[in-house]
Amino acid sequence: MNVSRTMTRVLQTLALALGIVLIAAVTFFVLSLSGRQAIADGFESGGARIIKDGSGSVGLLTIGAREVALVDAGTDRSGKAILAQLSRRGLGRDAVKAILLTHGHPDHVAAAPLFPHAEIMALEPEVDLIEGRARARGPLTRWLPARPGAMRVGRVLHDGETVTLGTMSVRAFAVPGHTAGSAAYLVGGMLFLGDSADARSDGRVQGATWVFSDDTARNRASLARLVGRLRNEEPAVHTLVFAHSGVLTRGLEPLAALAEAR
Repeated sequence: MNVSRTMTRVLQTLALALGIVLIAAVTFFVLSLSGRQAIADGFESGGARIIKDGSGSVGLLTIGAREVALVDAGTDRSGKAILAQLSRRGLGRDAVKAILLTHGHPDHVAAAPLFPHAEIMALEPEVDLIEGRARARGPLTRWLPARPGAMRVGRVLHDGETVTLGTMSVRAFAVPGHTAGSAAYLVGGMLFLGDSADARSDGRVQGATWVFSDDTARNRASLARLVGRLRNEEPAVHTLVFAHSGVLTRGLEPLAALAEAR
């Protein structure tokens, strides 16, 4: 009887502790999203369009008369928002020829399997995470299960590499920190930063959110290095695009301000 009561107390204590942890995690998640600019659904510039997909966004790049590429694949496995935008253009799933992943977290890859004719591209250090052979190392993301064989990266990219997709050129930059192989993509003058940074409601840029990131110090150092590399880049950056917040159209200056604040 005493053993039974002891086990009951242990289980109750564990349940309480788990509940507290879950409440703390949810609270931190809500607070981490507060203060961000709203996602700029429908924003367009130079053949690129932002599609809101739940709490995140996807970049749709027009690379030909009836061909597109995606920057990330969203959080919705049904791909509802992406497919709706394709439908408005009179396009089907086969029109998606490439998916450029900023990183391998589940809320950026969910709809990728819907597009079998799309070549998935990512930086080399991120391939194991995307293909399910490794786990992220952030305080919360490390608990996400690996999914071996969930998808395959068809083209491995390298830092500074330029990829030609139809009529559009995309340059990939390594910004490790949020994950080991996080990438930023420069398309025309639009810089897609994924989760490596966010736009605050006051127009400032903040670095990757700690609870979802492998190494925030490395993230900040990567962003500072990126600013230095982009100052003389052609075409010049005119728009910063963030996966979970709005866009900033003041060139590189907001990101440079964050780098200088270090």
